[in-house]
Amino acid sequence: MNEILRRKVQRGSQAGADGSPGADHGWRLALARAARDSTGLLMTIDGLALTRRSLAELLELPPDRALVALLDGPGGGLGMLAFSVEVMSALIGMQTVGRVPPPATAPRRPTRVDAAMVSRVIDGALEGLEDALADEADLVWAGGFRYGSFLEDVRPLGLLLEDQPYRVLDVRVRFAGDEGLGRVILALPAEGKGRLPPPRPQSEQPTAGPVFSQALGQLVLQADSQLGAVLTRVTMSLAQVMALAPDQVLLLDDASLDRIEVQGLDGRVVAQARLGQHRGMRALRLSEIGVSASRASPVGVPAAPRTDRPPGLSLMAAG
Repeated sequence: MNEILRRKVQRGSQAGADGSPGADHGWRLALARAARDSTGLLMTIDGLALTRRSLAELLELPPDRALVALLDGPGGGLGMLAFSVEVMSALIGMQTVGRVPPPATAPRRPTRVDAAMVSRVIDGALEGLEDALADEADLVWAGGFRYGSFLEDVRPLGLLLEDQPYRVLDVRVRFAGDEGLGRVILALPAEGKGRLPPPRPQSEQPTAGPVFSQALGQLVLQADSQLGAVLTRVTMSLAQVMALAPDQVLLLDDASLDRIEVQGLDGRVVAQARLGQHRGMRALRLSEIGVSASRASPVGVPAAPRTDRPPGLSLMAAG
């Protein structure tokens, strides 16, 4: 009973793998692009079927008088690619006379010369498929294959290919308007031996919340900030301010060198300090951190004058 269940689960997972959109989409683009770049043939993909076949079923797929190429793959794996007569004639015609020839009443059998002329299309399409799957899991079974040799008949495939399941990409193509129709059949071992796609870089993964908050905090703490030292505050009329002149002296009766407020750009008092010096330069020694809001005065709002002292501002001529 366990063996029966195991086989059912295995068949179900294999059926789900057949529907991979990566190989489907990649082969469409790679085949059409290789035909255009190598021969100038504009090929339209009318349909594509991705199926899983046994070796016996695979031998019955190529059309009559198709050009059959044996493909060499990674790990000694072998695959097969077949061009129908219509596709082979179109590729050869574009390279010899520069156009797609009309359908022949009695199609000829393909030759080694024909295979040599279309080998560039085969390798270009397979290389394009591999590039399209560079970051996808289908690269394991669809990547690394190239043109190996030409087969004059389909029957040797039964001896050359291993008796194992194969993934088959059966493409129906159209060219030369609505006159040319053909098929391209690509069959590769279902259990691939190719390389796995490289892992995605760590930077592409979404950053976790705590890590992001920590990184943002470090950036904020490294930002520059400006502080101002306030000796005292005075109230002046606009006329007094406009009358100020060089060499005048302002007497700050309310100033105290041991009670200097350290403010931020928003006018909030962040610390208390006293005036001193350090290596010949004026300096502040912090005496209290985090002064309460009641002792801070916002920017642009003068401090209330003290009633126990004379007015806090007097003007004296210098000298």
